Amino acid sequence: MPYEKSVLVPLGADETFALITQPDRLRRWQAITARVDLRAGGAYRWTIIPGHTACGTFTEVEPGKRVVFTWGWEDSADLPPGASTVMVTLEPAEGGTLVRLVHDGLTGEQAASHAEGWSHYLDRLVTVASQGDAGADEWAAVPQPLDAISSAEATLAVCQLVLRGIPESAYSDPTVVCPKFTIAELAEHLIGSVQFFGYEAGAQFPDARAATLEARVAAVAQPTLEAWHDRGLDGIINLGPHPMPAATALGIVSIEFLVHAWDFAQATGQQVVVSDALAEHVLQLAHKIITPEARGGGSSFADEVPVDPDAQVMDRLIAFTGRAV
Repeated sequence: MPYEKSVLVPLGADETFALITQPDRLRRWQAITARVDLRAGGAYRWTIIPGHTACGTFTEVEPGKRVVFTWGWEDSADLPPGASTVMVTLEPAEGGTLVRLVHDGLTGEQAASHAEGWSHYLDRLVTVASQGDAGADEWAAVPQPLDAISSAEATLAVCQLVLRGIPESAYSDPTVVCPKFTIAELAEHLIGSVQFFGYEAGAQFPDARAATLEARVAAVAQPTLEAWHDRGLDGIINLGPHPMPAATALGIVSIEFLVHAWDFAQATGQQVVVSDALAEHVLQLAHKIITPEARGGGSSFADEVPVDPDAQVMDRLIAFTGRAV
């Protein structure tokens, strides 16, 4: 039973095609992370919302006109990768480009579920075409299930949204939390941390250096999180001399993404858009990981800053990491 929907995108066909096929464009409206080999026979992997990743293979690619790819959900028994097909055609129209999506090979129940999903994201496609970014996706706000990997994916989405709001002219500006570091230098610290955990799971990273900070972070986050999905959360890893359960150690990535999102936002006059449920989860991770030995004296974290116990969850997390709210 196919699902079909058309929307008018207020851009030319080539720009619209880029929005639906290029990772840096997909992250603005549909995907948290995206790996794309855009050719017939090439594979893709898009984490749409935390804990839910679509995979498949491109079967037809006509730039600016048409793209066809198989579709399924990673780790799904009901609709595994390759079990259905999505065809997207683009036609010039008055006011922009008419995008027609047909998703075939679905059961009635699957078609109803995907109808809701495609309607949501095609609306966001129109928004990104007119505004440049569709903004925070409320569907990604509270991961289900919430584990170390889906938490990292959700906090990455929060961080990437803030990074996309930073103009390149501000990269050399100081941060608020540590004025000795510029925004770009703090981003490089974050990238190094993410790469460290990627290497622990066997990730391989691209050699090319992306232009924007958001793209640089995404370039290491995507292979890191994909490698952790393949590795799983069992076992122990060593953080220097300290062995730690893998799931607990990966929690450091969620702390890094969310806390540094706040740092970037403070330096650039932005707001961090995060659900209380996700912030509370990361706060509980912080209580497990940031021990008294990790504070002060040149260690990773300053002493906890007192805060009203009734303060917002995000404020309590920031204060716990040693930052003044």
